[in-house]
Amino acid sequence: MISINVNNTMHQVAQDTMLATVVTKLSPIQNGIAVAINNTVIPKINWEKTKVSHNDNILIIQATQGG
Repeated sequence: MISINVNNTMHQVAQDTMLATVVTKLSPIQNGIAVAINNTVIPKINWEKTKVSHNDNILIIQATQGG
């Protein structure tokens, strides 16, 4: 198991966990979100092939409407 920080909360995941798995487990909404690992935005097309690493800081943000 490795430790990752998602939106300032520590989580334990398996060593070969993909970003898509993390997002699916921790975000009830899959559309209209952006994800960054260590301050680098990861395009949604790459979530399935991006492995998370020990001590990664992951930020999941939901887009909102406003004006």
